[in-house]
Amino acid sequence: MENKTKENRKHIGFFGRCNVGKSTLVNALTGQQISIVSPIGGTTTDIVKKSMELYGTGAVVIIDTAGLDDVSELGKQRVKSSIHALSLVDVAVLVVGENTFSDFEKDFLSQAKALAVPVIVVYNKQDLQQASPDFILSMTKAVGKNFLVVENHSKEQMLALSEAIGRVIRDNEIEKRTPLQDVVKSGDVVLLVVPIDSSAPEGRLILPQVQTIRDCLDKACVCMVVRESELDYVLNQKKIKPDLVVTDSQVFAMVSKIVPKDIPLTSFSVLLSRMKGAFDQYLKGTPYLDKLKDGDKVLMLESCTHQPTCEDIGRVKLPMLIRKYTGKDIKCQAVAGLDAIGVPLEEFAMIIQCGGCVATAKQIHSRLQPALKSNIPVSNYGLAIAYMNGIFERVTSMFK
Repeated sequence: MENKTKENRKHIGFFGRCNVGKSTLVNALTGQQISIVSPIGGTTTDIVKKSMELYGTGAVVIIDTAGLDDVSELGKQRVKSSIHALSLVDVAVLVVGENTFSDFEKDFLSQAKALAVPVIVVYNKQDLQQASPDFILSMTKAVGKNFLVVENHSKEQMLALSEAIGRVIRDNEIEKRTPLQDVVKSGDVVLLVVPIDSSAPEGRLILPQVQTIRDCLDKACVCMVVRESELDYVLNQKKIKPDLVVTDSQVFAMVSKIVPKDIPLTSFSVLLSRMKGAFDQYLKGTPYLDKLKDGDKVLMLESCTHQPTCEDIGRVKLPMLIRKYTGKDIKCQAVAGLDAIGVPLEEFAMIIQCGGCVATAKQIHSRLQPALKSNIPVSNYGLAIAYMNGIFERVTSMFK
């Protein structure tokens, strides 16, 4: 059965000038009135999102954005929001018309290239003003087969656009991984340690825990789930020896003391860091914790939006652990929900990313790319906690 959680959906963004027909195109593609349309430029004033099934691709999130050429004071904020949306998408659809491809569009292509986001250029409103042969030639040179002309919004033409989006996604897809890929085999016993504290959602498990359980079942493993308070009982009194223990990173210190050294141990956050494709960068960056100095700032990147509690991992527990481990006055700042960071990255000595359970691999990659280009060390919640508890090699050895 296909997993259709948000983090598995491909994100497709529609961009372009005001009144070029982005919203009309989105409504035609989805077959629904997703965005308000009118002949007045600037009708779309904020990001509009729609989850749906797209032919040839599957589960996607369609994103309609404000015009790139809105020069009003409020429009500047809308444009900034639209450009930020570019970092969240797997494919950008740049809508053009009237044989116009000026600095707005050229700057957009440059920004997309810097973020490694593939672009499809769609010439819209062909029925109102046809694309000239010279314009078609220049677009073909710029984006090759990723240029389409839409004469009307017929079912056939929307199908062609869907197929083009699907092809571009397949051509640029980051390797799909599962939590336990290359770690377990059929018949292995996997013991999951799941703390239940004030930060745990009532009545349910969090996504990484659910994904790991499902992966155990898919790989024909025997999956057991316990709280940390029952771990010693299961291992020592019930005499169960698992082939792998996966714990919440917050209880690494306790769990690592209970689980015998000959049993592989890791965490949900570490497993996620492998799934999202930044694992090698995390391995290199995590030891920088030893080089932090008084007054250094550490940026905590959270992918979800939640109300912090006194037991919040990214805003409370991890900052306290960093200050205790380093013995330094370290300033920690958190940015949540894939928001624009909003401050110069150069202010930060280090960046620590959460597991990213609700983010796509592309979104994590785009978010970390500016830091990596600036040679700012990056780590992951689970790996940072493991390092400061002296078990970094233990929780990563099985992946090397």
